[in-house]
Amino acid sequence: MSPRPAHIVIIEDEPVTRSTLASYLGSFGYRISECDTAEKAEKILAQNTADLVIADINLQGKDGLEITRELRARSEIGIILLSGRTDDVDRIVGLELGADDYVCKPFNRRELLARVKNLLRRTTAMRAMTRRVFEFNGFRFDVASRQVTDAAGRSIVLTRAEYELLRVFVTNPGAVMDRDRLIMAITHRQDGTNTRTIDVLVQRLRVKFGDDPKAPRIFTTSHGEGYVFTAQLG
Repeated sequence: MSPRPAHIVIIEDEPVTRSTLASYLGSFGYRISECDTAEKAEKILAQNTADLVIADINLQGKDGLEITRELRARSEIGIILLSGRTDDVDRIVGLELGADDYVCKPFNRRELLARVKNLLRRTTAMRAMTRRVFEFNGFRFDVASRQVTDAAGRSIVLTRAEYELLRVFVTNPGAVMDRDRLIMAITHRQDGTNTRTIDVLVQRLRVKFGDDPKAPRIFTTSHGEGYVFTAQLG
């Protein structure tokens, strides 16, 4: 049985752009749903499993940033934002909210197609890897839903970078992870991202998981090398 075609939902209120993009991506075998508002998109997503959402950031009513925030809170679906603006503010905010990519209009269709293909490959691999729940030191980490709870069932809120770092740790228990490898695990790295960023993120994880930095039992420092996830997985 051949695999099902990836389902892409396009949310764009400019009809020519929407129909052109839908026709172009559809010609490559993708299943396309298209709409012009967030409300219509929510109905589509409630009735159909989607692999990727392409949303204009400047929609009337609920905009692309709000769509991104809501989708990322409950899933790891791929998200590409489109915008006619060229300033960095929307791009940075969109990526911080959890968008995977940001494309300025007018865009090159072939370049967008390449981004779509790369993102779909990444999200497919992530889904295959993330259908697991990890338990350690009284904590429960559902990788697919990005939910972390403590022994009392209380939720522990993680930023995207903290989540990505924790995911690398729990899937590589006992392995020394150098800072360069951990940096590569962070999806939205900025130009200023360096090894110090990893130290800060590990410090924040230790605080959230009550891991004493002087005698850590979860995120252990391997001096001169990096960090090791030393908790016993359940």
